[in-house]
Amino acid sequence: MRKIVLFMHTSLDGFAAGPNGEMDWIHVDDEIFDFAGNQTDDADAALYGRVTYQMMDAYWPTAADQPGASKHDIKHSQWYNGVEKIILSRTLETNNLKRTTVISSNVHEQITSIKEKPGKNILIFGSPTAVCSLLKENLIDDFWFFINPIVLGKGISFFDGVVDRLKLKLVSNHFFSSGVVCLQYSKS
Repeated sequence: MRKIVLFMHTSLDGFAAGPNGEMDWIHVDDEIFDFAGNQTDDADAALYGRVTYQMMDAYWPTAADQPGASKHDIKHSQWYNGVEKIILSRTLETNNLKRTTVISSNVHEQITSIKEKPGKNILIFGSPTAVCSLLKENLIDDFWFFINPIVLGKGISFFDGVVDRLKLKLVSNHFFSSGVVCLQYSKS
């Protein structure tokens, strides 16, 4: 069965964004891009909420073609253009979307059906609304937390009010020279 794998940056105090949605505190560099890029090799689908999908789709299809495109831009653009996209949205029109499935209802049934099809992992990058929907339905299998060395004090949490308790098992950890730590967990 395919797994749904969440990649999420967090602060030390567990926030995914500042109080107004700001994410300027997230540290990314070539070392982190290379690490995350290696994980995309194990995935053939990306899952997004509508807002994140529209943001990603505005950039990634042509990112590799831009002057001065980085190694990461080229690799992720190629991956993005080759994978199936799954979008949770009640408002997105499905006309002319190639290799894209839009799910607007029956999330548990439809995602479970997709997970049962042959294939590799399904990755989620961000998408707080979609993540909340999937958490409520207990559909996320692996969690990769990129913990940034910052305390925000307040902000937006993916988990607040979504789950009462979620027991996880540590699978691996990775330390970056920037001070960011990646902790990989699976449901126990």
